[in-house]
Amino acid sequence: MKKIVIIGGGTGNFVVLNGLKKYKVALSAIVSMSDSGGSTGILRDELGVLPPGDVRQCLVALSNSSRLMRSLMNYRFENGNLEGHSFGNILLSALEKVTGSFEKAIKQVGEILVIKGKVIPVTMNKVHLKMILNNRKILEGESEIYLSKEIDQGYKNLFLEPYPKVNPEVIEEIKNSDLLVIAPGGIYTSIISNLLVEGVSKAICNSKAKKVLVVNLMNRKGQTTGYKVSNHLNEIVKFLGQDPFDYILVNKSRPLKELIHFYSEEGELIENDLKGKRIISADLLGPINEKNKNDLIKRNLIRHDSKKLARELIKIVDNL
Repeated sequence: MKKIVIIGGGTGNFVVLNGLKKYKVALSAIVSMSDSGGSTGILRDELGVLPPGDVRQCLVALSNSSRLMRSLMNYRFENGNLEGHSFGNILLSALEKVTGSFEKAIKQVGEILVIKGKVIPVTMNKVHLKMILNNRKILEGESEIYLSKEIDQGYKNLFLEPYPKVNPEVIEEIKNSDLLVIAPGGIYTSIISNLLVEGVSKAICNSKAKKVLVVNLMNRKGQTTGYKVSNHLNEIVKFLGQDPFDYILVNKSRPLKELIHFYSEEGELIENDLKGKRIISADLLGPINEKNKNDLIKRNLIRHDSKKLARELIKIVDNL
């Protein structure tokens, strides 16, 4: 059975894992540990736990339990003292406290959800992602970086504080993989935040596995304004130290004009400016519901389709 290792944050990993779990492959998700926003950020600050949000999404993606259990893990309280908190985040944090180990907490929830595969934090250190912009402003934490509209004016440094040790299991998983997938997601907060952990970039580049970069669908205005596929690739390669990718998977289809216009304030579609044998151009867009055009924007997001993405990745696996 071929082994696929996916590296990224919560949402991007979720999309890839959710599609691949239907195939006969061994799956492992390596998850960034710098999330500091929303429910996760509050739990980190108040309980001193590791960030559960991205891990929760990966566990749900790999789950073979009932729809009810998956919904329960993602349930978000709407009022009271727990307003904004996800049940799954609270469960993982509580189990970390009870067991004394975030790894044990993940294992326990994995058994409850009957997951297919592994979910592995990139580090067990409590880290925060920080960025120093060219104007000397310091962005503190993943949330500030993700929401920033100034990054495309240039930055001097991006780093994790304190400098973390890699989870040893991460290096082993990368070393023993047949296919390494860099999932779509926030380029700084979901992807590069993993590469900043000691030894991860080196392990990726030294791995004999085939390596795939799944490029985002959209640029984020103020962060990657005007970026083409080559810009995304070059930014990631800068932190890897070399270009190790055998394949670059890009979307070739376009969403409805109404959706593009709606998201224009947030960003624009990423254009592919690369050619060559390693470029895989495919329709990767998620389904669009056109039954009620008046409700078009509210019900639809410009996002990857798990099934389409998985099919393209499995084609690569089948040729290994």
